[in-house]
Amino acid sequence: MQCRAMHITIFLLLLFISTSFAATDTLSEGSSLSVEKQSDILVSSNGDFSASFFQVGENAFCFSVCFTRSKRPTVLWMANRDEPVNGKGSFLSLWKDGNLVLTDAGGTVMWSTATSFPSELHLKLRNNGNLVLLTSQGTIIWQSFESPTDTLLPTQPLTEQVSLVSSRSATNHSSGFYKLYFDNDNVLRLLYKGTTFSSVYWPAPWQLPIDIGRSTYNVTKTALLDSFGLFTSSDGFQFRSTDYPKKVYRRLKMDSDGNLRLYSFIEESKTWEVTWQLLSQPCTVHGICGPNSMCNHDPVIGRSCFCLKGFKVKDPNDWTLGCEPEFPSSDFSCNSAESLGFLHLRTSEWYGYDWNVTRVSSLKECQNLCLALCDKCVGVQFKFNEVSTYNCFLKTMAFNGRDTPNFDGEIYLKLPNAILSSSTKTLKHSLMNCPVGLSHPLKRFYQAPGKNSTLSFLVWFACGFGLFEFSAIFLVWFFLFRTSKHPADTLDQQRHLLSATVFQRFTYAELKTATKGFKEEVGQGAGGVVYKGTLHDNRVAAIKRLNEATQVEAEFLAEMSTIGMLNHMNLIDMWGYCVEGKHRLLVYEYMEHGSLADNLFTNALDWKKRFNVAVGTAKGLAYLHEECLEWILHCDVKPQNILLDSDFHPKVADFGLSKLLNRDERGNSSFSRIRGTRGYMAPEWVYNLRITAKVDVYSYGIVVLEMVSGRSPMEIQSLENSRGIEQHRLVTWIRDKIKHATTREFWIEEIIDPSLEGNYDVSQVEALVKVALQCVKDDMNERPSMSQVAEMLQSHQHKLLPL
Repeated sequence: MQCRAMHITIFLLLLFISTSFAATDTLSEGSSLSVEKQSDILVSSNGDFSASFFQVGENAFCFSVCFTRSKRPTVLWMANRDEPVNGKGSFLSLWKDGNLVLTDAGGTVMWSTATSFPSELHLKLRNNGNLVLLTSQGTIIWQSFESPTDTLLPTQPLTEQVSLVSSRSATNHSSGFYKLYFDNDNVLRLLYKGTTFSSVYWPAPWQLPIDIGRSTYNVTKTALLDSFGLFTSSDGFQFRSTDYPKKVYRRLKMDSDGNLRLYSFIEESKTWEVTWQLLSQPCTVHGICGPNSMCNHDPVIGRSCFCLKGFKVKDPNDWTLGCEPEFPSSDFSCNSAESLGFLHLRTSEWYGYDWNVTRVSSLKECQNLCLALCDKCVGVQFKFNEVSTYNCFLKTMAFNGRDTPNFDGEIYLKLPNAILSSSTKTLKHSLMNCPVGLSHPLKRFYQAPGKNSTLSFLVWFACGFGLFEFSAIFLVWFFLFRTSKHPADTLDQQRHLLSATVFQRFTYAELKTATKGFKEEVGQGAGGVVYKGTLHDNRVAAIKRLNEATQVEAEFLAEMSTIGMLNHMNLIDMWGYCVEGKHRLLVYEYMEHGSLADNLFTNALDWKKRFNVAVGTAKGLAYLHEECLEWILHCDVKPQNILLDSDFHPKVADFGLSKLLNRDERGNSSFSRIRGTRGYMAPEWVYNLRITAKVDVYSYGIVVLEMVSGRSPMEIQSLENSRGIEQHRLVTWIRDKIKHATTREFWIEEIIDPSLEGNYDVSQVEALVKVALQCVKDDMNERPSMSQVAEMLQSHQHKLLPL
């Protein structure tokens, strides 16, 4: 997002053209701010917030409050999000009668505060981002904090009079489909409100408030976020950010994907970081894929939508419209019952839109009830109940569908027999990627005023430069298609790759030459062998040759799309790819010192390097877990997947491939088979518990203990103590040493890798061990997040969590 910017070129030129201007935080009565003047802007006295016109489309602007400390100004509030004004002739004016008015070209009032006050008023932008209309005595007549859009700031109350409403998308700021609000029963809820349908999706509609610790008796209906990361609500709901109680700039946002997230401002990088989010399962959001479709979430490729069999997507650019039937509606008439059947949708669930719920004795009885309703019933949900019969839910619409492996009911979709017997593929996924540009360009027209040669020049210059950029992008796209030497590469493949990445494409012959016939093997990753090679520009590369397996195409596209979305100094960099016939190869930067496993039991890693590896790996995993739009689980954190560059800086690798292997086995659980490596796997895998990012936290803890002790997690030691000879694994052995030690120095000396020969920092060893033991707690809820781990290690001299 960028306030007051058609293009960065205009901004740079205006720096030279504009007359001198002293920024102010106040607009006095009788004054105006013009959409045409760069200098017409309010800036808070601390310089962190600004209020001005923000471009939302072609010649379309909204008056907005932005946070200006971030790399790109972040929009926090909009006055006229659904009624933008023209780029010429529009003003925000504080009238002498006390009314703050936004006027479009031609004089039409698009928005106002509807206030009136006999004495003098002024508009002020405060240091907390609140835009307030004040009397000379300081009395607040109106404030933006009482009319939020999609964002709640610290000290800004959420009450029964207001709500947070998402935008349509990351680039379309008009009101979207999702709302955070206080319901009539005094409970805070999330609501999906589409053009035709609406439903509450959080808390789960079938749960009573009292069962989840919520109170319906407090009628104050107030929620508040503080600067330390604590959110409290009058109904008893509360949460803390992962960096609590650090005092930083924060914002709670109702995001366009239907999830509620808390963002913390990172001063060093000038970016926002997700430090809490409400929903861990993105497909529980209602309406996200529209009717007659299903939502699926994979930890690698993110959320995707697909049409049910017999249906086709209405608009590939807007999945909220869902899918439409490929057969005539007359096929569902009462006269067509004999030509209809049912398709069993395994591991699927639809929520809501039931004609009624009837007790039946068999599936056939349930299906007959649906057929009797003719076109009013599109399918049934069949579920065993507590009295040895079955509940038959007659569905009037296939809506809020999602892939739910643990769902205890069964879904049957009613279809014509001709469709059921056809070979039409059922699954056709489409990733829910954010649009790159303005997804729904808005236009506002006006009568052209007198010619302004300076502004005209700037506009034409910006348009010309934009046309040049568009042409360049088109040429790159055209070149990639024209240079394809392999007819076997389908158009769908090309589209997938172009949307996933802008990496260089190599031919198989080029990579075979670079590796001298794939001779120098340097390692084995998930699904393939890694070779060392030298590219035509003399860059040394690691080239992964994927195994020829049934799922290899999906695996290849998964790693491409995953890595293409990531950019972090502690994640492996990718340079290119090859897709040619049966060959699938990935080209990475070559890491001179190989993996952590290659170096751990040598003299290459002194204590300083080991500590830096621990911190860097934590940062890389924290980025995967918390800073990506769709959170990513690694699932195989181990020394072999932590690579070291020429300066022994760590980079996490193999985080895009392993999780798509046999992905269609998800019929019984969210992860149908155990993943990872023996010795590093969390207990959740063994006991078939819910898999979260905490499995990576556990594995990381084992790796850290291995680095500190120089012992393999699978190594069983014979340890002599006062109780005799016992067998211990690594974690138990270290805990036992700490428990029975008389001093810190004693247990450190007992467990530290002997190859370090006493050259280590005692406080850093203590920090690493204590953090690692927190990471390997059996209860996943007791483990810290990876961002908390990184923060603790960076400031290990502070008080740590107790063992």
